Amino acid sequence: MKNQNTNNNSKSNGLLGLGLLTAITASLCCITPVLALLAGTSGFASTFSWMEPFRPYLIGITILVLGFAWYQQLKPKKEIDCNCETDDLPDDKAGKPKFIHSKKFLGLITIFSIIMLAFPYYTDIFYPENKAKIEWNNIKSINNLTLQVKGMTCESCNLHVEHTLAQLPGYLNAKADYKTGSVHVEFDASKSSEKEVKDAVNSTGYKIIDKTN
Repeated sequence: MKNQNTNNNSKSNGLLGLGLLTAITASLCCITPVLALLAGTSGFASTFSWMEPFRPYLIGITILVLGFAWYQQLKPKKEIDCNCETDDLPDDKAGKPKFIHSKKFLGLITIFSIIMLAFPYYTDIFYPENKAKIEWNNIKSINNLTLQVKGMTCESCNLHVEHTLAQLPGYLNAKADYKTGSVHVEFDASKSSEKEVKDAVNSTGYKIIDKTN
């Protein structure tokens, strides 16, 4: 009996571990740009962008795993009619589950997984608002540049590219769109060159593949 309960608990822990792993992995492509921002190293922002096509499957696995874990936790327990000693109880002599086998722990894992899966929808809280202090009297030549960029997969990627461009001298405005793979930049050509703008985009790890006017 004790061995059976130990095996069940091991399987339960394995399921929770798998659920956590898939939840974190599903959002790696969006977490990495934020980590790059916090670390002050822009170049590795696109490291896990290749995982984006697998995100729906990872989300599905996470939901299935956690759903099964909750089913296991909530299903009626079989009553065993025996004169077993207290040492044979599942977790301790009182028969009370250990914390890592409790509903509370499963609830915490579930909440953490939801936070990870929803990460792309609140990444803007990590990025400062990119408002340029424009001195119109000092602007000599406004240049509008639209670039095709590969590797952007979510709003976090957009924000990372826009934040990087905002650091350029003469920055006026930037708008990245991962859905179309485009980045539109307005800047003072007397303070930053087109090449410097392109270099700034490429420095994020997302690469320019074409230019459209």
